[in-house]
Amino acid sequence: MNWDKVEGNWKQLKGKVKEQWGKLTDDHLDVIAGKRDQLSGKIQEAYGVTKEKADEEISEWEKSQK
Repeated sequence: MNWDKVEGNWKQLKGKVKEQWGKLTDDHLDVIAGKRDQLSGKIQEAYGVTKEKADEEISEWEKSQK
């Protein structure tokens, strides 16, 4: 997934991200603003997982969006 495109389409993708990671609030999603590293950090905070686990989940989510 091209994260430059994700940033550009963030408003459309926010709903899909929230479906996947329901603990993320609208405020979290506004801070993330389509940036992969921000998404990873917020998943770590909200779910208490490691960076590696968060990155793995994001990679799986990316594959499901194609």
